[in-house]
Amino acid sequence: MKKLLLSTVALTGLLAASLQAGQEVYKQVAPPPPELYGLGFYGAIDMGANVFQNRGDTRTFTDNTVGPDFGDTLTVDPKNDVGFFGGLKLGYVFGTGVVRPTVEGDFFYNGFRGGANFTLRDSFGDVLAQRNVTTWINTGAFMGNFILRFAPGNQRFQPYVGAGVGVYYAESAGTEVVDPVTGRVPFNTGGGQSHADLAWQIIAGSDYYWTPKFSTFIEYKFLNYTSTQINTNENRNLGQQLLGAGVRLHF
Repeated sequence: MKKLLLSTVALTGLLAASLQAGQEVYKQVAPPPPELYGLGFYGAIDMGANVFQNRGDTRTFTDNTVGPDFGDTLTVDPKNDVGFFGGLKLGYVFGTGVVRPTVEGDFFYNGFRGGANFTLRDSFGDVLAQRNVTTWINTGAFMGNFILRFAPGNQRFQPYVGAGVGVYYAESAGTEVVDPVTGRVPFNTGGGQSHADLAWQIIAGSDYYWTPKFSTFIEYKFLNYTSTQINTNENRNLGQQLLGAGVRLHF
């Protein structure tokens, strides 16, 4: 009886050891770190439309001197036509958190139409003469921007806001004067003047990252060209609204 009991215990022990030797050993593996989008140095290309230039409201001047022209009025209606802009950005994104400070150089061409429509009327309101004056203004802006980028959730969608200051250079491509009644061009100047001064802007936009290093974005700018070198009693600042899109690549 004792031999049978010992044999049963030994067989049970061997069976348990065999089962333990056959079991797989599982090790806990740490999950891979999440991908981070839009970090470090980047370059970007953007372009779009200069949708509005605040060149002032319509103004009317009246001749109050004594003479045959007494009571004549001249109405000046500035043109605010749509223009074009396009340029390059170079910047650096700091940190990996939800809020990421960014510094950026923003360099772009900005072209738009200037000029105004002029209407001369006598004291009875009859039109004496009309002229449409048009000029194309070419400018280059060189801005330094400070931006706050926001990277919530999976970080693919990153809105941002910021502001910048810099300088601009502007040059007029000449002036064309047209009689709107006859369509004739009394004269067309072949050249224009240039001017350089301070500029500042407020920007807002959003990126969507297709990969950790590549995104497409849309951006709005309120751009203001100042004229500190011209001393007049009028506000000589030129406020503009720009809307564009582009691509961004991180190095």
